[in-house]
Amino acid sequence: MIRAAIVGMGNWGHNLVSHVQGKSEHIQFVAGATRTPEKAQAFAEEFGLKLFDSYEALLASDEVDAVVLATPHTLHSEQIIAAAKSGKHVFSEKPIGLDLESAKAAAQACQDHDVVLSVGYNWRFQPALQEIHRLITSGALGRVLHLEGNFCGPSAYRFPKGHWRHAKEEGPAGGMTGRGVHVMDAMIYLAGRVEQLTAQSFRLAQDFGIDDTTSMLMRFESGATGYLGTVIATAETWRLQVFCANGWVEVGDIEHLHTWGLKVCMIDRDNVTSKPRPVEYSYEPMSTELAELEYFAKCIEQNKKLVLPDGDPIHNVAVLEAINASSVSNLPVRISQ
Repeated sequence: MIRAAIVGMGNWGHNLVSHVQGKSEHIQFVAGATRTPEKAQAFAEEFGLKLFDSYEALLASDEVDAVVLATPHTLHSEQIIAAAKSGKHVFSEKPIGLDLESAKAAAQACQDHDVVLSVGYNWRFQPALQEIHRLITSGALGRVLHLEGNFCGPSAYRFPKGHWRHAKEEGPAGGMTGRGVHVMDAMIYLAGRVEQLTAQSFRLAQDFGIDDTTSMLMRFESGATGYLGTVIATAETWRLQVFCANGWVEVGDIEHLHTWGLKVCMIDRDNVTSKPRPVEYSYEPMSTELAELEYFAKCIEQNKKLVLPDGDPIHNVAVLEAINASSVSNLPVRISQ
């Protein structure tokens, strides 16, 4: 049983703990650390967590095997490096960093100190997304030609002026940092790495805070093209559609923290002028938060490294950095990582 500590005990930290505690044979939360311990006391008592008054004190404890970071984006890389140096395994919420240099440094530190690093791209544990991956790799869908995605919602309205989520340094390229990176990770999982992109990002709905309307066009190393948009000043919605030589597949809904359904629409090769309706599939309900943290724990048990300095989560940061650069320059940006 991996003994984990939650670091950052806001809404998402609470969500991670509640999805795991008492439901896993591989991982349990035993401790927590937060900048506002008085706000976390009741939650800590409910879930049996020992509260530490600082991150440094938590890292020094021999009662904790791994830390789970649900902290502001700008803290991730530094906190990962500190955990690695103290011999603690690390699960970090996405993104692993906000620039390629710091993201690589975090992953390298975990490799150097022989600890397991994982990043919270929980969409990869969705049965529907895994089925799309299987249909692509088996050749059933044919070559991937184009991907379209969005992840939108009223995030800009949720937080008051002065909140850390409105800080430019915490949210480069607007909703990409909090939302869009999930869609980007799914695209990388299905189509491989991004070669070049062009992005635009603006603040249109309010007179303060981060950009609320961001979009980009991409070309993947495979030759496939893509579009991704994230608007954080509108009603909740998300979608990912993958167009292939033999048909298309689609996932999408209002809620994303549930078990997705899947639409599959294939060409009738005997009658290509026909317009077949998509077939819809459903899957047994599951928790992606539990799945990702159990997988993290199992990898610790097996000493299986998850995030390496040249891995997909690092490439995702390179893409995020390129999106930010392109939105400033209004020019295409090639991605070197």
